[in-house]
Amino acid sequence: MKLIQLITVGAISLFTMAFTVLQSEEKSTGLNIGDKAPMSDTEMKATDDQSYSLSKLVGKKGLIIVFSCNTCPFVVGSDNFAGWEGQYNSLYEQATAAGIGFVLINSNEAKRTGDDSMEAMKIRATEKAYTMHYLVDENSALANAFGAKTTPHVYFFNENMELIYQGAIDNTVDGKRKNDENYLQLAMRSHATGQKINENTTPPRGCSIKRVS
Repeated sequence: MKLIQLITVGAISLFTMAFTVLQSEEKSTGLNIGDKAPMSDTEMKATDDQSYSLSKLVGKKGLIIVFSCNTCPFVVGSDNFAGWEGQYNSLYEQATAAGIGFVLINSNEAKRTGDDSMEAMKIRATEKAYTMHYLVDENSALANAFGAKTTPHVYFFNENMELIYQGAIDNTVDGKRKNDENYLQLAMRSHATGQKINENTTPPRGCSIKRVS
C-alpha cells in the first residue's frame, strides 16, 4: 500500500514539475509589457562602421526598436503593399522630436552571407537614405532575447527601458480594415504627453526572422 502511495506521489510530483517547466517555457517566449530590455549594454555593429548599444541610443523619453531587413515584402513593399520601410524616416523624425530614440535591427542570421549581409545593409541604408542607425544582430541574439518574430516587429521602451508597446507599426497591411490605426504613432504621442498607451500590444505582421536553427 505504501509502495503504491509513493509511486502515486512521485508521479504527481513529476507531472507538477513538467507542468511548471512548460509554463516557464511559455512565459519565456517573449517580452511582456513592463519588462526591462535585455542585452541593453551589448554593442552591435552599425552600417556607419561604429558600434552601439541600446543603452547608448535611448532618448529622454525612451527607445523604439524595429527589427527589420533588406528584402521582406512587408518591409520593402510589393505590388499589393507599399511596405513599412517607407515610413521609417518619418517615424524617426517624430520619435526624435518627442525625445525618443529610434533604431533598426537586422537579425536575419540565416541570410547573413547574402541579402542581409553587412554590405547589403549598407547599400540599403544608402539607397533609402535611412536617417537612423541600422545595426546587425549577430546570431539573432537580441531577437531571441526579445522573442521577436517578424520583420518588422516593433518594441517601444520608456526612459527606464521598460516595455510600453510592442507589435505592428499600423494596420495598413489589412485590406479589410475599416479605419487606419497608426499604433506606433499613437503610442509615441501618448507617451510623450504623459498619457497611458491604450493599445499597448498588437500582432506583429511580416516575414519571419531568419534564424539559424
